[in-house]
Amino acid sequence: MGSRGVAHVQATYNNTLINISDERGNVVAWSSSGSIGFRGSKKSTPFAAARVAEVVAEKAKKIGIQDIAVLVKGVGSGRESAIRSLANHGMNIDYIKDITPIPHNGPRPPKARRV
Repeated sequence: MGSRGVAHVQATYNNTLINISDERGNVVAWSSSGSIGFRGSKKSTPFAAARVAEVVAEKAKKIGIQDIAVLVKGVGSGRESAIRSLANHGMNIDYIKDITPIPHNGPRPPKARRV
């Protein structure tokens, strides 16, 4: 197994999912804030995203992946902290690319919350 991989970070309003795949595209490590024990509104916090990145980085290191390219999708609050946590836990980041899909006037967005 090579030492290069691709980290896909999906940060939604409700959860943060991170998976790391090898050069061929096979997923070798994954985790989400729900799968490591966060429940409800705590899943969408930056702290939860950082913990997910720690878990995934440890799994990837055991397999031998050190260098990663990060592809970020979504608008959740865990984007920045997940990338920072990956870098702080020994992963060498080659580049970061935002692949959030942007509609060319698709469906009507949900109404703004009045809290």
